[in-house]
Amino acid sequence: MTMVANASDHIRGITANRGQFTLQALQVFFVGLVIGMERAVLPTLAHEFGVAPGAFLFLASFVLSFGLVKGALNLVAGGLADRFGRKPVLIAGWIAAIPIPLLIWAAPNWWWIVIANVFLGISQGFTWTMTVTSQIDLAGSHQRGLAVGINEATGYVAVGLAGACAALLAEAVGARDALLIFGMATIGLAFATITRVRDTLAWVKAEHAEAGAGASQDHTLTLRAIFVRISFRDRVGRAICQGGIVNKIADTLVWVMFPLFFKAHGARLVEIGWLTGTYAMVWGVSQLWTGHLGDRVGRRAPVIAGFFLLAAGIAITAAGRDASLWLPGAIVMGVGMALLYPNLIAAMSDQAAPLIRGKALGTYRYWRDTGYALGAVALGLIAQFAHATLPALWITAALVAGSGLWLARDMPRAAE
Repeated sequence: MTMVANASDHIRGITANRGQFTLQALQVFFVGLVIGMERAVLPTLAHEFGVAPGAFLFLASFVLSFGLVKGALNLVAGGLADRFGRKPVLIAGWIAAIPIPLLIWAAPNWWWIVIANVFLGISQGFTWTMTVTSQIDLAGSHQRGLAVGINEATGYVAVGLAGACAALLAEAVGARDALLIFGMATIGLAFATITRVRDTLAWVKAEHAEAGAGASQDHTLTLRAIFVRISFRDRVGRAICQGGIVNKIADTLVWVMFPLFFKAHGARLVEIGWLTGTYAMVWGVSQLWTGHLGDRVGRRAPVIAGFFLLAAGIAITAAGRDASLWLPGAIVMGVGMALLYPNLIAAMSDQAAPLIRGKALGTYRYWRDTGYALGAVALGLIAQFAHATLPALWITAALVAGSGLWLARDMPRAAE
């Protein structure tokens, strides 16, 4: 079979590949459930695992381990996916997820939670990276923003639902049993459906064949060369990567500091679950239109608007003392994240030739998810020295606004 023949067998487009596209969306839904189950439960119940009150940096260590590992594995996953295919990496990610609920259930101290999140970082780095890369592979070049939007919408709706449902289950049966039941059920469902998922590397090769003689020769570059070029030498790539870092610092704030901030003002676990879940679900559902918006008007305007809305939402939350402001703040943050998140990924994909797409997206996702680790250290230290979470909220709001200004300066005005 020639490359051209293969190209005719692998037509790109969401509608043409709706079966496989839907299966990838189902996979990312399960991925979102695994990460979302921790968000409302673990920070507020850290004392059960031996974390002293006010030990904010130690508490944040579980996100630090997650961010360091997930960032690195995003990069590794991109290289492996371009070489061996998307599906083997996806399967490896689900195998890595198995110890997570078991370690949390058996944990005698917080260090076991840190180790569980090392496995969470491995799993997320492989699974989520592969689902978004595969959906971009299946979509047409004019649908990348829509494909990313659907992927991220599905995943973050699941994050929000999992946070709320796990909080309810934890109040009924206890945190450890709740996360064990929820986690193992989710992983089991993922394995039950993965057998029907096809590898999308054939679509990538077909796309490369369609480009013909004019195709970019970037695929001959090493992962290191691509990483250095995108991260440091390319002005637009550098701006996109820093934006990724900062939006994950903001997400770390929600993951670690928001539950403690809400609890300090009298919120119960279920209310905390719904507040953090609202942010994630608004973020998720809104990406169904924000990704496609980027396809129509270009990436720049949605990204910049998203950063300023995200900063405003954090400030609204910081100014509030009850749900009358926290809930609107969560909604504004969710819309802001929805505008910036899929369009940063799509902007990076726009710059990459088909055969290096995995490496380029892996580079961006490396920097973006390293933001979890940077956020855990920075926000943990701020709260530790201030003996309160509120300063971390205000500093993050300022940092997000500054990142938006950087992107406004360096992202091109024309659609990529």
